[in-house]
Amino acid sequence: MIAGLIDDEFETFGNRNYRRYPRSTRLAVAAARDAVDMSGLSADPRRIGVIIGTSAGAILEVEAYAPVASGLKGYPVHGVSIVDSHTISSTVSEHIGAKGPAYTLTTGCTASLDAVSLGKLLLKTGQVDACLVGGTDAPLGQWSINGFLKMKAIQSASSITDAGVPFSEQHDGFVLAEGAAMLILERREDALKRGRHVHGSIGKVVSRNEGKPMLHADETGEEMLSVLQAVVGDVTPTYVNSQALGLKVNDRIESKNHHRMFKGKVPITSIKGMTGHSFAAMGAIQTISSILSMEYGFIPPTIKTRQKGFESLPLVRETIYQPVSSVSITTHGISGNNACMLISK
Repeated sequence: MIAGLIDDEFETFGNRNYRRYPRSTRLAVAAARDAVDMSGLSADPRRIGVIIGTSAGAILEVEAYAPVASGLKGYPVHGVSIVDSHTISSTVSEHIGAKGPAYTLTTGCTASLDAVSLGKLLLKTGQVDACLVGGTDAPLGQWSINGFLKMKAIQSASSITDAGVPFSEQHDGFVLAEGAAMLILERREDALKRGRHVHGSIGKVVSRNEGKPMLHADETGEEMLSVLQAVVGDVTPTYVNSQALGLKVNDRIESKNHHRMFKGKVPITSIKGMTGHSFAAMGAIQTISSILSMEYGFIPPTIKTRQKGFESLPLVRETIYQPVSSVSITTHGISGNNACMLISK
């Protein structure tokens, strides 16, 4: 298996031991600390929300304890907390001192964009003054690997060049990765009043479900297209940060809809050849990469692909240095969700 692995266990923060917490929760705490420190977050704790998405939750720990958990003696004292995905958001809330609304979203690979959507709603309705949003997943266990091998969504490969290649008919299958990414959302006027640098502005976020049976997807692309149209409207983004991950069906839908939406006039790219696919964290990771591209003036490339079968797609394969004013972000989940977002500089 080829995977992106974070080389840190994140078991201790300060004097606090988090060893018994699921790895996905520890990753979330680490990313949340970074976000809070970078933003200089300062607000009434009861007015700070925490919304975090996850797909696999604590699958690693459930898998590890399964052989002994059928007996009372072997059952871990923290077993109930492990299987409660809300442990992620509640732990992050406690760690950063937030006492406002806390939600854990389990909407699959769209969950971190869904978290942005809900956070924006809480801000607009005045329920919070700041919201930490994002996603976390640590799915690198046998359960996930066997499941996606069974579905033929991942491959056993001997070379990194042979797997996780977006927009290529010569390859098929994505690369598993783990990760966490967090963002601090505030109303613009509040951030400026605090003298903070505003990294980006959220335009519209739309998330819809395809209404298909389990393990099925809308292969026509109509459902994803409707979401993309609702998000972009009359705006022409500088480029599209695509969810394409190396699965032929997904990538064909992305390509088809891109032609229908932008007539070949807007560049498109996928960063997943570099990062792998970290499930619910991916939408937030794509958002952060888009923010960086706006700040530093570049469009990141889709690496590894030779674009076989996607020759007509305006795919960015080498870094383009230019001003970036807005980015459209697309995500899709095996749960049938499609979520898209437009952000601006």
